Amino acid sequence: MRIGILTSGGDCPGLNAVLRGFCKYCFNKMGDVEILGFKEGYAGLMNRDYVQLTPADVEGILDFGGTILGTSRQPYKLMTVKEGDAPTKLQQMVENYKKLKLDVLVTLGGAGTHKTASLLSVEGCNVIGLPKTIDNDIYGTDVTFGFHTAVEIASDAIKRIRTTADSHRRVFFVEVMGNKVGWLTLYAGLSSGADVILIPEIPYDEEKLAKFIKDRMGASRSVVIAVAEGAMSKFEASMSKKERREYSAGFTGTAAERLCAAMSQKTGIQCRSTVLGHIQRGGDPCAYDKFISTEIGAFGAHLAEVGRFGVTVCVRGGRLGYNILTDIAGRTKRVPADGQLVLLCKDMGINFGD
Repeated sequence: MRIGILTSGGDCPGLNAVLRGFCKYCFNKMGDVEILGFKEGYAGLMNRDYVQLTPADVEGILDFGGTILGTSRQPYKLMTVKEGDAPTKLQQMVENYKKLKLDVLVTLGGAGTHKTASLLSVEGCNVIGLPKTIDNDIYGTDVTFGFHTAVEIASDAIKRIRTTADSHRRVFFVEVMGNKVGWLTLYAGLSSGADVILIPEIPYDEEKLAKFIKDRMGASRSVVIAVAEGAMSKFEASMSKKERREYSAGFTGTAAERLCAAMSQKTGIQCRSTVLGHIQRGGDPCAYDKFISTEIGAFGAHLAEVGRFGVTVCVRGGRLGYNILTDIAGRTKRVPADGQLVLLCKDMGINFGD
């Protein structure tokens, strides 16, 4: 069996652990197997730039962050764009898939990677997706690998910020990644004891947020606010996507930085902001991610062995399974604003700015 494998999109903890789990299953159980590791994600498939992986290549990489294959972002919307007489990126990949006589292509990636994988599947390529992202926003799976490590990093950072906030009687806005969903901010905020959690799924009211801050500072030494990078006000949420882009183009700084300035002015209280940034994506995976990544990688290899193509691995109720790629590509798993976790947070007094 000839297998192609690649890591695409943003890096995250667990990519190497998945590669290891996948390859160890193949080399141990499938016998006559070749694994071509494409460099820099889909770019490697477009350019036929790959290395043939051996058992030695995946030994000792369980604990390593990043990806030994390298990665790059290849925007989904450009995959079928025609430029002159040149083939599209999608056509290049389909052609190289056939020229290399691949039996299956395995893609480790997030939402964009899965959309492109779905396109390849529709074009007749045998594809298996493996769900990677610290955002935890892939539809149809309870968890993605890399998410729990990012939660631990963000949670630890917020707890450290609390000591500084208490020492100086300040309000701190801590910005957490997550793209356009709030899973990472919600989990990190809850596990670190944040007073306020602002996520895209629950637009905030600036006046209500300012009142909470003033009331809280009257009874405590600090207020720590976990802010999702995609958090928005109710005013912004009422706009169309185009209007929102035009509106935000007039601002500088991140979501946390803008809120920090606004709340300083509205409350008269000294506020500070911290943007955690790419530290949430880097470094070694936590024990849970090493475990789930190994499990997902091995299960992906099992699906290749039995010929179950056009799917992506998922975790549901603690069990591994799979979804049809075309069913989940382009869909986003968002935090339910009226879901059990949010309601429990509110019952404990955590504020969501609404």
